[in-house]
Amino acid sequence: MNTEQKLNMTMLCDFYELTMGNGYFQAGYQDRITYFDVFFRDVPDRGGFAICAGLDQLIDYILDLHFDQEDIAYLRGKQIFSEDFLTYLENFRFTGDIWAIPEGTPIFPREPVVTVRASAIQAQLIETFTLLCINHQSLIATKANRIVRAAQGRTVLEFGSRRAQGTDGAITGARAAFIGGCRGTACTISDQLYAVPAGGTMAHSWVQMFDSQYEAFKTYCEVYPTNATLLVDTYNVLKSGVPDAIRAFNEVLRPRGITRCGIRLDSGDIAYLTREARRMLDEAGWSSCQISASNSLDEYIIRDLLQQGAQVDMFGVGERMITASSQPVFGGVYKLAAVEDDRGRIIPKIKVSENVDKITNPHFKKPYRIYDRATGKAEADYITVWDETVDASVPLELFDPRATWKRKTYTDFTIRPLQVPVFQGGRLVYQRPSLQEIQTYCMEQVETLWDEVKRFENPHNYYVDLSQKLWDIKQSLLRQSR
Repeated sequence: MNTEQKLNMTMLCDFYELTMGNGYFQAGYQDRITYFDVFFRDVPDRGGFAICAGLDQLIDYILDLHFDQEDIAYLRGKQIFSEDFLTYLENFRFTGDIWAIPEGTPIFPREPVVTVRASAIQAQLIETFTLLCINHQSLIATKANRIVRAAQGRTVLEFGSRRAQGTDGAITGARAAFIGGCRGTACTISDQLYAVPAGGTMAHSWVQMFDSQYEAFKTYCEVYPTNATLLVDTYNVLKSGVPDAIRAFNEVLRPRGITRCGIRLDSGDIAYLTREARRMLDEAGWSSCQISASNSLDEYIIRDLLQQGAQVDMFGVGERMITASSQPVFGGVYKLAAVEDDRGRIIPKIKVSENVDKITNPHFKKPYRIYDRATGKAEADYITVWDETVDASVPLELFDPRATWKRKTYTDFTIRPLQVPVFQGGRLVYQRPSLQEIQTYCMEQVETLWDEVKRFENPHNYYVDLSQKLWDIKQSLLRQSR
């Protein structure tokens, strides 16, 4: 294969999706309408919530679904697919419906994040890429949001490209980190493709290239007087790094009336060094100089640094964000929830397991979010069968589907559907927001959560409850399965 040839992402699928597709075709099931849900079972890092991301890339994938002649030739060469099926794939397009929770929305376990209604072959074929998009970007957006909240209003930048797990991990990872709250990235192509603001100044090699550290700093200030952030830990932060930076600021920036500048530390005792650096800069009249810190940071280290009085205005976070190293798998799954019979009736389907967490919620469903009218805070999510309506003018009793005796009645509340239509009959109907709009929406939605849900350790359990009708259907299917 020519490595310069653009990859057809339709072929980024698990092989069983093709063997099942061929099987459906041979069994006459190719036109059977199915309903699949994307959901996850556990929040990464044992947190209280996750952040939904990846929908935009899923949209691009659906719009470009097709099989090239090279793809058909490859599949024919496997000698297990019928010619009728290969002919079907030659004209393949997605003609189904997709509903999804918008990017930037806080999401919780076991609720449908994406719902696909399509013929069996179409719905099955898009499983892998759908999960790839939602799992990866939701994971990074969730981790980034934790880190941004730990920074308590200070700027957080994504610095992880060189340690990301592959090119897409770096590129779309930076996009997801921006959704989660990062202000920018070091990854240039993510700015070019997605308008994630890219920036950067110098590495240690710049300082080492010159005969002296002062000469390196002075030259950089002369070349970039309005963007002078100097890396001060190549040799000794307090004995030479900060003093040489102050000297360069005094000799190059001050005569030009420029007060905007910065220093960065990438090693050492960040709490102690930034406190001392802040004192030295202030004494030299550079209270406007910002201090940045990097070096294997995460939400816990940042929280501890701030508790120790670290004087940091900006954090650059790399590997532990872009790889979500503390829990590098999101765990979203794609499960059949219903099929339609020949008369268009929806027949619920359930997956049963001895592991209770793996028992699915059947049927074509609609997830809602309930808000307290007085506080505006999110109280619980509520999943109904697709044809149920919720009247916010009458009391609504919810119960824990795992412990049904736990009940609560809501009286003064508002409710909104979580999913929005994305594709209808294969046609894109969703107005795609800008990345900045997604980030702003994310910050607004996170603010609707109670602080107890946002704790890093032992967060409050946010309830995702089933309607009585849906719960009854589930119990009926479980009884039948016995």
